[in-house]
Amino acid sequence: MNEPKQRSPDSMLALNRYLFGAICLATACAFGCQSSTPPQKTSATANGQLNVVATTAMVGDVVRGVGGEHVNVTVMLGPGIDPHLYKTSRDDVAMIMDADVVFYSGLLLEGKMTYTLDQVGKSKPVHAITRDLKSDQLLGDAHHPDPHVWFDVELWSRTADVVAAVLAESLPAHAAQFKANADAYQAELKPLADYANETLATIPESQRILITSHDAFGYLGRAYGIEVMGVQGISTDSEAGLRRVNELVDLLVEKKIPSVFVETSVSQKSIEALIEGAASRGHTVTIGGEMYSDAAGPAGTYEGTYEGMIDHNVTIIARALGGTAPQRGRSGKLNEE
Repeated sequence: MNEPKQRSPDSMLALNRYLFGAICLATACAFGCQSSTPPQKTSATANGQLNVVATTAMVGDVVRGVGGEHVNVTVMLGPGIDPHLYKTSRDDVAMIMDADVVFYSGLLLEGKMTYTLDQVGKSKPVHAITRDLKSDQLLGDAHHPDPHVWFDVELWSRTADVVAAVLAESLPAHAAQFKANADAYQAELKPLADYANETLATIPESQRILITSHDAFGYLGRAYGIEVMGVQGISTDSEAGLRRVNELVDLLVEKKIPSVFVETSVSQKSIEALIEGAASRGHTVTIGGEMYSDAAGPAGTYEGTYEGMIDHNVTIIARALGGTAPQRGRSGKLNEE
């Protein structure tokens, strides 16, 4: 019987790369594809920019703020898309593989995408921008920390330092500018954090309870003094149980909470169940507005920016729960409801 033909190291490397791409495209990296090459530094494109992929609009906002004219940022997940449940497509994998640098939020926000990102990170710069946050700064537990860090504006602004450090590795000649941009980005977010703190403080103490489709607003609650509750857990992958619905209906009736909130990236069926349950017990509850939780607003709009999504959320929460806020938000840029 003939001995199997031995492949050369170069052909084996090419085969490994081919298999990695084929498996990822076929299964969106649902199982063990690995690169055989170590991480390599990137080089700028012909126009001097890095092609950067960011998983969410919130991540993209930080990258643009820090990278400035030296980055061309593409956001993978658009308005209304839930990153907890999203499965990478062939086009997504191709986009990631073609990028110079990839940034994602981390802390398991990207759910089913996380494995893909980990595997691609073996051959190119792929970084979670929340990687340097300390455990005592995070909510949740060590096994599943709460990933919704961006709702604490000051805490989220610290991720700019990670972005600056990563971009400096790829474009070291601009390291000082990236650091200066990160500092400026953090300073620009300070008035937004002040607005959130001051505006939410106008809600009467007895009504300072925020109930939403899933538990995405814990950092907002901790930062700005709001009690927050979700029908589902911190991931939309969890189911909303009847017991949880009944507990929240009891709370709505007891505290006479006037409004609950739906989310753009989550089904509103569970919120409708709360409203119907409260109504059956003689208490009218309205939908206070549609919140941006795991996804920002439409691209090209103020609400599609990080500042805009926070401004929108804070403004409608305050007004619906009995506080005061400008009709069109902090800067007068919110779309008229």
